[in-house]
Amino acid sequence: MTLEEKTVRENVVFRGKIITVRRDDAVLPDGKPCSREIVEHPGGACALYVREGKVLLVRQFRYAYGETTWEIPAGKLNPGEPPEQTAARELEEETGWVPAALKHLYTIYPTPGYSNEKIYIYEASGVREGHVHPDEDEFVDSAFFSVEEAARMIRAGKIRDAKTIIAIQYYLLSEKNAV
Repeated sequence: MTLEEKTVRENVVFRGKIITVRRDDAVLPDGKPCSREIVEHPGGACALYVREGKVLLVRQFRYAYGETTWEIPAGKLNPGEPPEQTAARELEEETGWVPAALKHLYTIYPTPGYSNEKIYIYEASGVREGHVHPDEDEFVDSAFFSVEEAARMIRAGKIRDAKTIIAIQYYLLSEKNAV
């Protein structure tokens, strides 16, 4: 049995600076018509940087949630920009650290029910100091936390960002397997 749904017509409802919202006409696998609401997003990339057992996190206010969050450095892909370049750019812009290399860990679908956004998670290595230069509308702090403290922050609900949780858990699992 095929599970694929077919798009009949894409209907743009809103086109903004970052997202586009569509309400498409589609057909279900059994041939019945349906509608699907989609948020188009260019995607993002992030960088996990761990130095001497400490993970680098940034703190920023997230308007959609109305709260300040701790996350690994991340940002939106610019048109035509490879995800690896986005991850390196965001790491330097938000924290002042410049990676010599990035290893792709995962590509995740944060909200597959209604968005086509993909987030590319990288691990930074060979990092040197550069200069912090956030976007003009971006206000962030950065700090290193022991990996154990970051794990406690996840368990206590102080870190709720999915990409950050995935990256830190990746690190914890890889460290345990290395022993």
